[in-house]
Amino acid sequence: MSTQLLAALGISLLATLVLEVGFFWLMGKRHLGDLRLLVLVNVLTNPIVVLLYWWAHPYMGRSPTLGLELFAIVVEGCYYRKYGRDFKRPFLFSAAANVFSFGLGALFQRFF
Repeated sequence: MSTQLLAALGISLLATLVLEVGFFWLMGKRHLGDLRLLVLVNVLTNPIVVLLYWWAHPYMGRSPTLGLELFAIVVEGCYYRKYGRDFKRPFLFSAAANVFSFGLGALFQRFF
């Protein structure tokens, strides 16, 4: 793996964890088991999404982004539904958390 890809993986995962943990708290969630679950599912999905994006982007432009984010939303939602304690609408939570982190990440990238 290139140094650039490793940096992208690390930065993306760190930013995603900070933003989605923040979103978790902003949504009033407090159950620590659900917080651990959120961290674990993001550690699972984020590197896959980043790797697939890096592989597909040269061939497809920006078009793989939506599909990859939908993949993350579905996988995370399934885990929240099956293992979460306080996720009343797990897929909606997953979608909102991903939109929040992706949107703020894109905004930060634009200005920094």
